Amino acid sequence: MNYLSVENLSKNYGELVLFDNISFGLSKGDKVALIAKNGTGKSSLLKILTGNDSADGGAFVIRNGLTSAYLAQQPEFDGESTIAELLQSTHSKTLEIIREYENAIEAQTAIYNKQTQNAVDKASAQMDFYDAWNYEERVKQMLGRFAINEINKKIKTLSGGQKKRLALVFTLLDKPDLLFLDEPTNHLDIKMIEWLENYLSTSSTTLLMVTHDRYFLDKVCNNILEMSKGNIHLYKGNYSYFLEKKAERESAEQMAIDNSKNYVRNELDWMRRMPKARTTKSKARIDSFYKAEEHSQSGVHDKSLKIQIQAKRVGGKILELENVSKSFGSNVLISDFNYLFKRGEKIGIIGPNGVGKTTLLNIITGSLQSDSGNITTGETITYGYYSQEGLKFDPNKKVIDILTDIAEIVKVGKNKTITVSQFLNYFLFEPKVQKNYVSTLSGGELRRLYLLTILIKNPNFLILDEPTNDLDIDTLNILEEFLSSFQGCVLLVSHDRYLMDRLVDHIFLFKGEGKIKDFYGNYTEYRLAQEAELKKQRTLQSSLKKQEQKETKKPIKDKPKTKLTYNETQEHKQLEKEIEELEKEKSELEEFLNSGTQDYEKLEKASARIGTLIESLDDKTLRWMELEEYL
Repeated sequence: MNYLSVENLSKNYGELVLFDNISFGLSKGDKVALIAKNGTGKSSLLKILTGNDSADGGAFVIRNGLTSAYLAQQPEFDGESTIAELLQSTHSKTLEIIREYENAIEAQTAIYNKQTQNAVDKASAQMDFYDAWNYEERVKQMLGRFAINEINKKIKTLSGGQKKRLALVFTLLDKPDLLFLDEPTNHLDIKMIEWLENYLSTSSTTLLMVTHDRYFLDKVCNNILEMSKGNIHLYKGNYSYFLEKKAERESAEQMAIDNSKNYVRNELDWMRRMPKARTTKSKARIDSFYKAEEHSQSGVHDKSLKIQIQAKRVGGKILELENVSKSFGSNVLISDFNYLFKRGEKIGIIGPNGVGKTTLLNIITGSLQSDSGNITTGETITYGYYSQEGLKFDPNKKVIDILTDIAEIVKVGKNKTITVSQFLNYFLFEPKVQKNYVSTLSGGELRRLYLLTILIKNPNFLILDEPTNDLDIDTLNILEEFLSSFQGCVLLVSHDRYLMDRLVDHIFLFKGEGKIKDFYGNYTEYRLAQEAELKKQRTLQSSLKKQEQKETKKPIKDKPKTKLTYNETQEHKQLEKEIEELEKEKSELEEFLNSGTQDYEKLEKASARIGTLIESLDDKTLRWMELEEYL
């Protein structure tokens, strides 16, 4: 069943063409991710499809009778309202159903007749259909899920992240048929992201979303729409499939561009002789030359350029934290934390929102004082701090001027430099964009520019607080490559599990109440260890329960059993074989988990299988022991 049809849609801002004559459709149950570079129109397309902007050409149709909801990248609310007031005044379909039911009951109470009874029956059916009976409970659960607990607070007192999470609550509450989401994972901690990931992948909602979270879209989406150079490409598969097919498409495009370059090179001598387009044939040849020349200059980003910032030399002493503590009133964020940083370390930081991750970064950089403890920083250490509050530029300056005000050249190796323009181009600011004013940049482009103002200063200790918010996937891949080759220390707060898996050596886990645990391994290894521990605890509880049941079982009054029956003897032998096979399979899977493979899907399947094996082994071993007693 077709839910959305888009035909020849176009949008531009002056000479800037975002997309031109794009067409696609969504069918019932589709979960589609929209992927493109920052500034190429992803958010604009969602705004058009949700009635918040208009197209310059083309049309779209949403099937009649469908409910839809839209999560904007930067939600806007009435700042003077409280959360509770907003919940009551919002134009929610479910609230409308509840009010219709209440009105029908009120009318029936005043006058009972067939008409009022029919109205109550109809309203009750709607309450059933929209699952509206437990609406208040669902609201409380959803608010709690996204850490919004004080519903009497005014909207203007909320942070940007809290507003985004509140908007997500409103978006999900009505369980719409068609859902438009613009960067839904921004400002969510990993636990929230994994809940949302599971919710969307198992719901029947049809989805079109913009996201940079590569694990998230790989698990949730079954189709990828890529916007590139004003066109749109559909990939029938998840993110892993998209990467494979995109590489094939780009290879074919580059081959065609190379052919155009060869054609231009061969025709150049003829063109230099200034042919006069007197005949139809020569005119066609000239037109063909100019078309080929234009096509030859449309190549993809030059991936051959490798940048490795020449970080300042790191001495023997880097950074040491001794018994560092920090509280705000009764809220303990950090308690007696100790750590000695080593050269070249890359450390990730994860934990729920509000447990002190940013506080630790501010203490390290000196913008916040600890309550107690000592912080010793090496004399050669130069911090590069990407903070969540640092996005402040003069909108009337050009992009390239923002960086040239900091440095005229960029050191990228021993005795090697590149220009600021080359540096910008590597991070996907094309030459024509470099001359644009800051005021014309998208949110993602602004964040990318802010990141470059940090990197261009040649720090040797990078501290990055959620650097991936609003960045497009192409930029993330470049950032990942850059950070992997960075010679200094990296301290990274991020909800991007994909980046964590490929970059960090170990993780600081903020557990709450000031506790910080150091886990050696990347994010997936941490999750597998966590799941294994949970399964171990469940198995132990199950064994204790079975033992308890066995001990409390009433004694049999009949003559005690002294030997096994034939069938029980055969069962005993079979159990020995099965236990041996299961133990062997478990050992092989454990070796695979410790092999260092990066295949997340295989690791997840192996972990799940080990859990099943442990449960089966427990059951079979318990039965074997019962039979063994009689032997």
